[in-house]
Amino acid sequence: MSARNILITSALPYANGHIHLGHLLEYIQTDIWARFQKLRGHNCHYVCADDAHGTPIMIRAKQEGITPEKLIADMSVAHQADFAGFHIDFDYFYSTHSPENEAFAQQIYLAAKANSHIEEKTIQQAYDPKAKMFLPDRFIKGECPKCGADDQYGDNCEACGASYDTTDVINPVSTVTGTKPINKETDHYFFKLGDFQDYLEDFLNSGAVQKEIANKMKEWFAEGLNNWDISRDAPYWGFKIPDSDNKYFYVWVDAPMGYLASFQKLCESKGIDFNEYWKPDSEAEVYHFIGKDIAYFHTLFWPALLKAGNFRSPTGVFCHGFLQVNGAKMSKSRGTFIQASSYLKHLNPEWLRYYYAAKLGNTVDDIDLNLEDFIQRVNSDLVGKVVNIASRCAGFINKKFSQTLSTELANTSLYQEFIDASESIAELYEQRRYSKAVREIMTLADHANQYIDEAKPWVLVKDAERINEVQAICTQGLNMFRAIMVYLKPIVPELAKASEDFLNAGELSWDSVQKPLLGREINQFKALMTRADKKQVDAMLTENQQHLEAAQAASQTESKQSESQLSKDPISETISFEEFSKVDLRIAKIVKAESVKKANKLLQLTLDLGGEQRNVLAGIKSAYAPEDLEGRYTVMVANLASRKMKFGTSEGMVLAAGPGGEDLFILSPDSGAKAGMRIK
Repeated sequence: MSARNILITSALPYANGHIHLGHLLEYIQTDIWARFQKLRGHNCHYVCADDAHGTPIMIRAKQEGITPEKLIADMSVAHQADFAGFHIDFDYFYSTHSPENEAFAQQIYLAAKANSHIEEKTIQQAYDPKAKMFLPDRFIKGECPKCGADDQYGDNCEACGASYDTTDVINPVSTVTGTKPINKETDHYFFKLGDFQDYLEDFLNSGAVQKEIANKMKEWFAEGLNNWDISRDAPYWGFKIPDSDNKYFYVWVDAPMGYLASFQKLCESKGIDFNEYWKPDSEAEVYHFIGKDIAYFHTLFWPALLKAGNFRSPTGVFCHGFLQVNGAKMSKSRGTFIQASSYLKHLNPEWLRYYYAAKLGNTVDDIDLNLEDFIQRVNSDLVGKVVNIASRCAGFINKKFSQTLSTELANTSLYQEFIDASESIAELYEQRRYSKAVREIMTLADHANQYIDEAKPWVLVKDAERINEVQAICTQGLNMFRAIMVYLKPIVPELAKASEDFLNAGELSWDSVQKPLLGREINQFKALMTRADKKQVDAMLTENQQHLEAAQAASQTESKQSESQLSKDPISETISFEEFSKVDLRIAKIVKAESVKKANKLLQLTLDLGGEQRNVLAGIKSAYAPEDLEGRYTVMVANLASRKMKFGTSEGMVLAAGPGGEDLFILSPDSGAKAGMRIK
C-alpha cells in the first residue's frame, strides 16, 4: 500500500467564546481520523485556526475594554489549552487574523474580479442610527418574512429555513441598541455564485459530500443561485477589500482561507510543497470536517471561491450532527452546556473520546451524551474489558516468569482472528463508521476475556507441572490486548502510550498486529485506567454551572452601561390607554408541550384557558425543553388574531422576556392563579 498525501481540517472555532463539549464532537471525530491515517503510514496533516474576525468580536472587545487583538490572542491560548487537554493533535494551529490569511483572501477576490465574477451595486442596508453603524445580519432580529416566526436573525429563519435580506425582516430590532433600524443606501460587492452552478452541481454529484447534504444543497439550484454579498461596511473587524475605502470582507469570505493559511505555515515549517496539495490537478487528498449547520458555506461558497482562485476543490466535505446531553439540546439553565475546561478538571478526556467514537457514524444524525450511559460504557468497555485483559495476565508474567513472555502463543488460530480483523476495522475507520469499528474491537475484547476465563491461569499456576502453560496463556492474552490497543490507538492515544510503555516494545503501528510479541521482557504492570464515578460527573456539572453563572454575571455587568442608556429611550411609539385596553391578557395552563418537526426554535403549546384550549406556536425552544413546561402556568395574549405559519396555525401568543437564546423566560403568575383569569 503506497502512502497517500492527506490534508485534514476541522471547522475553525470562533474566537468569541470558549470550547464546549458540542464543539469537541467535531474535533475528536477529526482527530481520530487523522491519527488513524498516520497510524496506517500515510503522509497526513491536520491543521486548524481560530476564526478571529467579525462584528461580535469587535463589540465584545469594546465591552471588555480591550483591543480585538488582545481578545483573540487570549482566546487562542484558551482554545489551544482545551484542545491539548483532549489530545487533539493539530500539526499546525493558526489564526485567520494573519498576513497569510489576508493574502489568500485578496488573491482569490482579485482573481474572481479579473474574471468578472464580482459585481458592485448600490443596495439598501439596515442601519442603526443610534450606534451609527450598518448592522451585520446577526445583529438584527425580527419576524421571518416567509413564515412569520418571531425572534429570527436578519439573514435566515431557523424555523422554516428561508434565507432573505436584512431589509426584508418584519419588525426588525437592532441587537446592539434595541432600536428599530432604518434602511440606508450603501455600495456592496457581490460574488456571482451563479457563474459556478454547473461546477457546483458536478461537485455535489461527485460523492465528495454526503448524499443527504448534497440533496439539500441542490434545492438552491431550482431558482438559480443568487449573488453572494461578500462585503461589509465599516466599522468592521476584518480585512479591508482591495481598492475600497471602507469595505471589508464578510467573515465567511476570509474564515475558510484559514485552511489555506494554516497549511501554508505548516508547509514553511516542515518543507512541504503547498501547491502539491492545492493545485487544480493535485493528486493529494483534502478533507473538511464540519457541522451540518455550515454545510451551505462549505459545499457551495467555498468550492466556488476555490475555483475562482484557481485552487482545487475538496476531496470530501464530511458533515456531522449536533450533540445532545441526556436526550435534550445542551442547556445553560439545566447545566448541560458543558465547558471543555470544566470537564477536564474532573474527568479523563479519553473517556469522552471513547464515548463519542462509540456513538459516531458517517451520517449527519445527532448523537446523545447520556451521562449515566457514559459512566457505564467507560467502565464496562475500557476498564472492564480492555484494561482487564492486561491486568489479568500481567501479574503472572511479572511474578512467576521474571517479566518475560513465552516464545510461543498458546492458541495461534485465535490470534489469527485478531490479525484477520485488521482490514475490516481499518475500512470502518476510513469510512468514519467509528461506532461499528468500536463494536468489532469490543467483540475481540470479549473473545480475549472468554479465552482467559476458560484457560483459568489462576488454577493452572498452582500445578507445578503445568506452569509453562500459564506463561503461554498469559502471553497469548497480552498479545490479544496489544492488538486491541493498536485498533483503539486513534481513539485513546494516551492509553495506547501507557500500554506501549508497559509492553516495552516500542511504538505501536497498524502493522504491529501482524507479528506477535514473544520472548521479550515487559515492564511492571501499573493501572492503566481508573473507573469513572458518578461523583466525578456530579462535581463536573456543579463546577460547570458555577462557571456559567459567573460568566453570565460578568456579561450582565459589561452590558449594564448600554442597557442603562437604552432604558432612557422609548421602546416604541406610545399608545393610548384605550388601545392598550383592547389587549386581553389571560392566565393559561400549559397542558401539553412538544417540539415542532423541522423547526429549530418552535414549541407547540396546548394552553388551557379555563374550559377552552388554544394551540400556540412559541419560539422558546432554545430556552425550554417540552417536559419543563407541562403543568406550568403562563400569561398569553388571548385575543390576538390567529396566524397561519408554515408549521401550523398559532392561536395566540405567550409572553416571555429576555435577550433570547438560552436567556429567555416565559412569564409565570404567582401561586393561586387559575387558568382563564384575566389580568387587569
